[in-house]
Amino acid sequence: MSAATRSFASDNTAPVAPEILDAIRRANDGDAVGYGHDAWTASAVRRFREHFGDATGVYFTFNGTGANVVALSCLVKPWEAVLCPASAHLQTDECGAFERFAGSKVIPIATDDGKLRPEDLEPHLRHGHDEHHPQPRIVSISQSTEYGGLYEPGEIHELCDYAHERGLLVHVDGARIANAAAALHAPPRTITADLGVDALTFGGTKNGLMFGEAICFFTPDLAAGAAPFARKQAMQLSSKMRYVAAQFEALLSNDLWLRYASHANAMTARLHERVRAIKGIRITRPVRCNAIFATMDRGAIARAQAKVFFYTFDEALPEVRWMTHWATRPEDVDAFAESLEAALA
Repeated sequence: MSAATRSFASDNTAPVAPEILDAIRRANDGDAVGYGHDAWTASAVRRFREHFGDATGVYFTFNGTGANVVALSCLVKPWEAVLCPASAHLQTDECGAFERFAGSKVIPIATDDGKLRPEDLEPHLRHGHDEHHPQPRIVSISQSTEYGGLYEPGEIHELCDYAHERGLLVHVDGARIANAAAALHAPPRTITADLGVDALTFGGTKNGLMFGEAICFFTPDLAAGAAPFARKQAMQLSSKMRYVAAQFEALLSNDLWLRYASHANAMTARLHERVRAIKGIRITRPVRCNAIFATMDRGAIARAQAKVFFYTFDEALPEVRWMTHWATRPEDVDAFAESLEAALA
């Protein structure tokens, strides 16, 4: 693949990692019992428990929206609500799937950086405790955030303590949890389960997989009675589960997840170094993982997008987003930086 065909739009644009394709091929040998009653699923579940603890409940799904819908719907009643940043994927990019499926409300909270803190939650917990108002039950955060930022471990710990003291549960949308863990130089467990997180949706599609996400419930028996049924009703139960599970078994072996995510982060760091000095580009947010947000002249944006596709994240500013992934090469980064410079010339 030539550098000209690379996109900096999203880590969803990446090809499937070769080790993952090999895992699918190996699983494609003979018959296997369906719906997760197979050796690959059992092995993948063991891998997750090695990383997150023996009591972890693990459920595989097709995609991130499905994982969020299933995980959250297991934890709320129809009159209860999920508190999340207004920028959360759950609120902005899932077409109201959770609200339609669960019948529960998402309450978006405005933040400047896409992160929730106890003081952001407080106003939503001080009023509306009667039957006229949805009752907050879950705090949902994204790690990394939709703005490419990170919660430090202490921030998550504080948020979990605050939530639990008030009878709330904490869910992490971990579509890019691997990138966050790599950037923080911390095993995924130490930035989720060990800090008090109750449920995690663990992303695979953005980190080398063809398809597939995993739901992890860390509190014993938190959703054991509901999750199998919710997953089936949400149309997220794969009859040929071995092909999802085999990918995760490979991803969680030999630190592949870390290798892929670390490379994606490193390529963003390289791009950051290349573009930060280009006249006409202003980096708008801290660069922590595999995303850069920046403003440019509208005409320059259009000229650059004609060469290499990327998204305009906020049309009003305008603010663009550039992302790298496991397969982004240094030469791809350098060529893209040169195309941005040319577009601004």
